[in-house]
Amino acid sequence: MPLTVSRPELLVNGSDELFRQVIHDALGFSARLQEIRGKLGEVIGLSGPAYSILIAIEYLGKCEEVGVSRVSEHLHLSGAFVTIEVGKLAKAGLVDKRGHPEDGRRVILTVTAKGHALLDTLAETQRPVNDTIFAMLDDKQFAAFAEIIALLVNGTEDALALLHLLSEQRRRRA
Repeated sequence: MPLTVSRPELLVNGSDELFRQVIHDALGFSARLQEIRGKLGEVIGLSGPAYSILIAIEYLGKCEEVGVSRVSEHLHLSGAFVTIEVGKLAKAGLVDKRGHPEDGRRVILTVTAKGHALLDTLAETQRPVNDTIFAMLDDKQFAAFAEIIALLVNGTEDALALLHLLSEQRRRRA
């Protein structure tokens, strides 16, 4: 089989087998995280993405004004998708949207008392689930994982841009 990577750091004895296994494990981890997110959302009557957006607004709102673009950036989601989901959360009375005092095109998002109450009730389910996900890691391993995963997210954004470019070039040649 042809190699799927060429960087020496990703090859072991000239083989990409470990790289392939890492990708497959990452896909399994991601799929399970998505499923867990969905189930946590269900506990409080929300979809997985809506739950993630609600908790992101709560988390980010503790130390800054939160708008759609900030939530989008934090969760690595499109602004259009976040806008739609925020509209649903606002309609459900879980998020307040108010106009930005300096820029009429922007809104400031805050979690309502009803939204906070939902998240508070979820915490007793959330804690043991999250503890179980990362039970095999000590504090140093968790810190290293947090640093690595942030780097990998940035790498996937760059890779997607490259993939779009290469696909377009291939399409034009065909």
